[in-house]
Amino acid sequence: MALRSAFLITMIIALAVAPAAFATDYTVGDDSGWKLGVNYTEWAEGKNFRVGDTIMFMYKSGAHNVRLNYLVATTGNDVIPLATPGKKWYICTVGEHCSKGMKLVITVSGAEGSVTSAGTTAVSALRSCVSILTTMVAYKMVVGN
Repeated sequence: MALRSAFLITMIIALAVAPAAFATDYTVGDDSGWKLGVNYTEWAEGKNFRVGDTIMFMYKSGAHNVRLNYLVATTGNDVIPLATPGKKWYICTVGEHCSKGMKLVITVSGAEGSVTSAGTTAVSALRSCVSILTTMVAYKMVVGN
């Protein structure tokens, strides 16, 4: 009975943490980082930013910054959690860097992610599997062998 309870608890925990397991950490510009001469529109193409993901701006502190809304990040190692869905704008306010291309616009989708061609998301599929397994375990515990 203790083994069954431990398995059931493990399955419930897996269901609870499943969305976090699918979070993605993006480094803006990949190996190039946040600097002049990088096409950030091209970099963002094809990426599916979701609530729960993070984006990191890597740059030489003092040479650049990252402005988002009314906040300005200046550490050179700025990690920004994507906490809400919608369009997000990031720019460098040093000199004319923004007009020279140091700007990024992304669209963040909800925590469930965007719909795939199959009509479901990876998170929804995992939750369904875990839910089915949890139901099977609970049934097995009640009914027995």
